[in-house]
Amino acid sequence: MHKILCAGFICLRNVSTVCAEHMSRSHGVEMKLLVFTDLDGTLLDHATYSFQPAMPALTALRTRQIPLILASSKTGAEMAQIHAQLGLGDTPAIVENGADILVPGQGAGTTHSYATIRHRLSTLPPELRQCFTGFGDMSDADIADATGLPLVAAQNARKRCFSEPGLWSGTDAQLQEFLSVLKKDGIHARRGGRFLTLSLGGTKADQMRQIIAQYQADVTIALGDAPNDVEMLEAADIGVVIHNDHSPRLPQLAGEADGKIRRSRLPGPAGWNEEIMDILNNIPQQES
Repeated sequence: MHKILCAGFICLRNVSTVCAEHMSRSHGVEMKLLVFTDLDGTLLDHATYSFQPAMPALTALRTRQIPLILASSKTGAEMAQIHAQLGLGDTPAIVENGADILVPGQGAGTTHSYATIRHRLSTLPPELRQCFTGFGDMSDADIADATGLPLVAAQNARKRCFSEPGLWSGTDAQLQEFLSVLKKDGIHARRGGRFLTLSLGGTKADQMRQIIAQYQADVTIALGDAPNDVEMLEAADIGVVIHNDHSPRLPQLAGEADGKIRRSRLPGPAGWNEEIMDILNNIPQQES
């Protein structure tokens, strides 16, 4: 892993405290950097799913040997394909909103979590059940229409092990009742850029902590655009909220007022690229 040197008085305009903490222990202390990122609406364009606008930053991370950890509500089958397209080697990935960690080269995990969620949905009062259309209720073509994904990718999106994304069509009052009933059985809901996703718990931040320990990272960066990214953004040393024209603006997050979390000027992968390049360009490097 590439090491960066925090030698200046302020390394980065909104993360000076990160450098200050290291400098207070030892002048010129080396730091290992680790980057976590959401996909849809963040590294991937909301409409086209392209990461091309982020190529300069992706190349910079690869050149500096800074690991990039994908963290998404996508399935292991979906993540494996994107992981390979990005050429991320043996780095792990966080799948299904933090329900599991995908290790390249290993088979997808098996679990009864998905079946448990689907069964509980089937026992809901009809007036609540009819308001939620999950992936298990949709055909491959339905999912392709709802997401804009090609049909093959939509098929991978249905290969769920731990969570059930879906569309909500009821009122806010019905949603609160829906969530309250499910919570009694340990089923929680997370909002992403497009879907309301049900799971038996776990967040991206939960798996993030395990990976940080694995890499013994000193400084972490996290980028995301939706409510299901909030814990990850707040757990990182540097959080970046990526602008998304297709979703409501996230409220002010813990740490944002003191500069621990910043917001991108541009949306999607263009904003991702600008923010990562700005961070890398403002932290002096030490040659390995």
